Amino acid sequence: MQLRRCGTDGVLVEVGSLGEVEAVRAAVAAADLPDVVELVPAARTVLVVTRPGGAAAVRELLAGADLAHRPGVVGDEVVVIEVRYDGPDLDLVAETAGLTTTEVVELHTGADYRVAFCGFAPGFAYLTGLPEPLRQPRLDSPRTKVPAGSVGVAGEFTAAYPRATPGGWRLIGRTDAPLFDPRRPTPALLTPGDRVRFEAVR
Repeated sequence: MQLRRCGTDGVLVEVGSLGEVEAVRAAVAAADLPDVVELVPAARTVLVVTRPGGAAAVRELLAGADLAHRPGVVGDEVVVIEVRYDGPDLDLVAETAGLTTTEVVELHTGADYRVAFCGFAPGFAYLTGLPEPLRQPRLDSPRTKVPAGSVGVAGEFTAAYPRATPGGWRLIGRTDAPLFDPRRPTPALLTPGDRVRFEAVR
């Protein structure tokens, strides 16, 4: 773990894996340090922004952090996202995995996911926990427009597109869940650390 100064009152924590990112995020969140004003995890970093003078407490906390241990998640609320599994790449994902489309749906809905980080577009949450057979590459040629609500897989992640954007993920379904609404107190439905489960609907 490397701790780097970021601006006047930020600490950029560099780690080697998504598991360590979650361990850092969870440790800082659980400590409830009074001067922490923003906590931003990414694929291999966590940015901790503090009020003036608060960075020292973050550094002290993380100096003793055990990145091999993540706080338990028992009792965490699960966000359930209903999905119609009729995506244009469902057959491709099934063929690549050597499965039937029904088995793809069963695998995708049977897994427990956690939001690792958000990015790309407001409300776009990268979820870890994707079963190994569904971990597939992006499309060779990205689409110029992916419809809002599309649910896809790419590499070790699964996600739902909160709005229409270009994208190269393999699309297996679609959801009507309100993934991002700027009028809500918390605009994004999914935030880092949230547990997520997908449920098949017709």
